[in-house]
Amino acid sequence: MINGVGDILARQLLQTCGDAEGVFTEKQQVLEKIPGFGTATAAAIKRPEVLLQAEKELAFIEKNQIICYFLTDENYPKRLKECSDAPVLLYFKGGADLNASRIISIVGTRHATEYGRVMTDELVHTLSLSIPNLLIVSGLAYGIDVCAHRAALKANLPTVGVLAHGLDRIYPPSHRSVAVDMLDRGGLLTEFRSGTEPDKPNFVRRNRIVAGMADATVVIESAEKGGSLITADLAFSYGRDVYAFPGRVNDLHSKGCNALIRQNKAGLITSASDLISALCWDIKETASPLPVQTELFFGEDDRTAPVITVLRERGEMHIDQLAVALNLPVRELSSLLFELEMNGLIRTLPGNIYRLA
Repeated sequence: MINGVGDILARQLLQTCGDAEGVFTEKQQVLEKIPGFGTATAAAIKRPEVLLQAEKELAFIEKNQIICYFLTDENYPKRLKECSDAPVLLYFKGGADLNASRIISIVGTRHATEYGRVMTDELVHTLSLSIPNLLIVSGLAYGIDVCAHRAALKANLPTVGVLAHGLDRIYPPSHRSVAVDMLDRGGLLTEFRSGTEPDKPNFVRRNRIVAGMADATVVIESAEKGGSLITADLAFSYGRDVYAFPGRVNDLHSKGCNALIRQNKAGLITSASDLISALCWDIKETASPLPVQTELFFGEDDRTAPVITVLRERGEMHIDQLAVALNLPVRELSSLLFELEMNGLIRTLPGNIYRLA
C-alpha cells in the first residue's frame, strides 16, 4: 500500500526490520538510511491511511475466503520465491497446490490458429496421461492461454490462471465460466489488490509470475512480438527451461517461436514426450502408462493403409506431398483423406496439411 515501495525494496525492508511488523514500528531515521529509500518514502510508512487501506483489503480477503501468501510464509510458491522480483504478497482463490512437484507454464499468441489450438490440446492431454498431478499455469487471456486452461480442465489437471487485476473481477469477461470451473482443482492467482483495473502494464508485470511459478515455460505459438515472448525471456533470465513448438518459416504466428529456437533461448519440442525427455522427468513410478498408439489393421489391399503409414513415418504433410509420396492423383487421395478424417484417424490443419489424430 506504500507508494514508492516495490517488490525489491520491500525485500530490503524485511531484511532490515526482521518482519512486516518491524517495518511499521521502526524509527523513521533508521528507515531513511535503507538503500533506495528517502525521507518521503520513510514518512509514507508512518501515515495512518496506509494501515487503514490494508484493513479494508483484509476485510475483502476474509469476506471472499481468499488465501494470501506472504513472501516469508513457508507455503509461498517456492519456485517463485527464488526470483529476485517475486511479489511480496499473492492473493489466491482456489484449491491447487502452488508447490506441486511438477509445474509447467503454457503461453502463446492471443490470435491462436487451429494449429496452435490442436498443439495445445494434444500437449496437455498427453501430459495428463503420464503426469496426472501436473499443474498447468497460464494467464487466462484470449488465444493459447485459455486453450491451455480448457485443455487442462478437460484432462482433469489442476490449472491456475495468473491475473493482471484484482480478484473482484474477471478479464476478459467472456472467460468467466472457465475461471469458475478452474476454482475446484486449480485457481486464480494475482499480486494485485481488489479494485485494480486490468491495465496494460499489469499484464507485463504478471508475466514474471507465470514464468517464475513453473519448472518450464512452453511457447506454443507467437508472433514476432508479444507477451508470450516477454514471459519466455523472463523464464530464461530466471534460469528456467523454455521450450517452443516450431512453425513454418513464413507463418507469422510462429515467427516468435522460431526466433526463440534460433537464438538458443528455447528448446525445440514437437510433443509431450519431447518435453518430458528434455526435463528429465522420471515418470516410471508415478505415471499412468501412455496408451499404445492405436494399431490399424488393414488387409494387404486396403486403400487407406499406405496413407496411415506415410503420416506415421513423416508426421505432418501437405496433400501434394502425400500425393507424390503415395503416387496417387490428388482427387483420389482427397477421397481417402476424407474417409480417414470422418473415422477420426487423421486431422486436417490449415493449408491442406494432414497429420494423424
